[in-house]
Amino acid sequence: MGSPHEPLVDGPPQRQLSDGRRVRGMRSRAAVLERSVQMASREGLEGLTIGALAADLGVHKSSVHALFGSKEEVQLATLAAARAILIDRVVVPALPNDAGLPRLQAIGGAWCDYLASDVFAGGCFLCAASTEMDGRPGPVRDAVAAVMCEWIAVLSANIDAAIAAGELRADVEPSAMAFRLNALGMAANWQRQLLSDPAGVEHARRGWRAELARAQR
Repeated sequence: MGSPHEPLVDGPPQRQLSDGRRVRGMRSRAAVLERSVQMASREGLEGLTIGALAADLGVHKSSVHALFGSKEEVQLATLAAARAILIDRVVVPALPNDAGLPRLQAIGGAWCDYLASDVFAGGCFLCAASTEMDGRPGPVRDAVAAVMCEWIAVLSANIDAAIAAGELRADVEPSAMAFRLNALGMAANWQRQLLSDPAGVEHARRGWRAELARAQR
């Protein structure tokens, strides 16, 4: 499913697990990650420590440590889980639409629906992580940047496809349009979370449609 030009669509192949203990461990890990994404959306990735997560779960630190091994591994695994949620809620629903303008329109609608929902307790995980980690060098920042680059690549690839199909004007600059579309969602999340004003999501929805309409022939 998907193409190499839309990396968020792709994922690593899933291996069959034959060892029963490993299967149980993976299930436990998935259950912990369900809680960790919610915790990190509220407290930030830096607040996501093994001790804090264990306390939130009501288990001993050694139980969480056995699943992840370090704070950094918890952070990276939690980011990967949030990426999977974005794919499931925003990218996958748009895939039945043809690449190009129809898919861009569907992505915009799905993203705004996602931003308006309560998927994460603290708002869009990736919007928050982008702001939190932009000035913190290291593997976690690099991983956040990589996911956001994937997201921009999805937008840019569909803008390119729309131009090639004659759905958008030939003078449209894909990177600039992708920047503007992404900025609409980021601003909507900021207004909803910081100002407790949900109107930003509808502003973004209308802005996304208007941005695409201005670029059509």
